[in-house]
Amino acid sequence: MADYDAKTQLALPGNHLVTLTHVVYALHAFSAITGFTTAAFIVTAFLTGWPSIIAVIINYVKRGDVRGTFLDSHFSWQIRTFWWALLWFVLWALVSIPLWISLIGIPVSWGLAIVLGVWVVYRIVRGWLALLSQKPLPM
Repeated sequence: MADYDAKTQLALPGNHLVTLTHVVYALHAFSAITGFTTAAFIVTAFLTGWPSIIAVIINYVKRGDVRGTFLDSHFSWQIRTFWWALLWFVLWALVSIPLWISLIGIPVSWGLAIVLGVWVVYRIVRGWLALLSQKPLPM
């Protein structure tokens, strides 16, 4: 029989699942840091880096194991972060391509990419801090 958190009424996950969730956040963070420390944008490294792709695959494969626990919200958060970043990146690319024609548009395009990268980092940090506090994230 599963143990339940008296406050949230959610099942308590096994330690191995908490560790796995930390690993997934670390994989996402590694991709984002790669984008920060190289010529790539944070968001492009996050979306195309093998660590993030592996992390999303782990999220989908292990999602059933965390159902009913506070980790379920973390897995959903990580999956939504990836897909929303992809959507925003595609929209950024559609807007940025015409902007690159003019010199004035280039800084705007770079600025939008930086804002998107900051959003990705925010999602990783906020999720990881909630995990450290063993709290669910908003769904």
